[in-house]
Amino acid sequence: MTEIADETLREAASLNEIAFDMAPVGIVMTENRVIRACNLAFAAMFGYPREELIDQSFAILYPSFEEFVRIRDIGVKPLRETGRYSDERIMARKDGSHFWCRVRGHSMTREEPLRKAVWSFADLSDYRPVGGLSTRERQIVMHLGEGRTSKDIARLLDISPRTVESYRARLLKKFNTSNVAELLSLLSGVPG
Repeated sequence: MTEIADETLREAASLNEIAFDMAPVGIVMTENRVIRACNLAFAAMFGYPREELIDQSFAILYPSFEEFVRIRDIGVKPLRETGRYSDERIMARKDGSHFWCRVRGHSMTREEPLRKAVWSFADLSDYRPVGGLSTRERQIVMHLGEGRTSKDIARLLDISPRTVESYRARLLKKFNTSNVAELLSLLSGVPG
């Protein structure tokens, strides 16, 4: 009887491993923002062999170290409150190219949200091209896309609401759009 139970457990573990490795979205497990395990889709999305990512800081996947630090600060509060966080952000591949992706996370340690977490990443580059945005412009667009107000964005980025409004106006002018909805539609590749 125990042999049958052992075999059933081995089969279940094998199926879980196959599901993790072959999932159609990138999945990664982190400890204090260090990659401990990732699936094949995650490694391919970022252009790395999986072995190269294990035990690396997540910082190597961001366009800049500043963005790596700022994203942590933004996500900690919701992870602590609900155990979950999601957004869309620009990340960097091994070859240095940037791409938009949808990120969803689940903390297994809400009191210390980044201590142990599981994240999914979906590459949005097929319909949301990256278009010549500075680091701060990417941050502003990310928050505008989530429906945040200038005051909310200012608080999250530790800048004044007037500075956010200035960036918003420059983005509208830069992309020849008349409002935020049109700007976001253009940047997302969705017809207006």
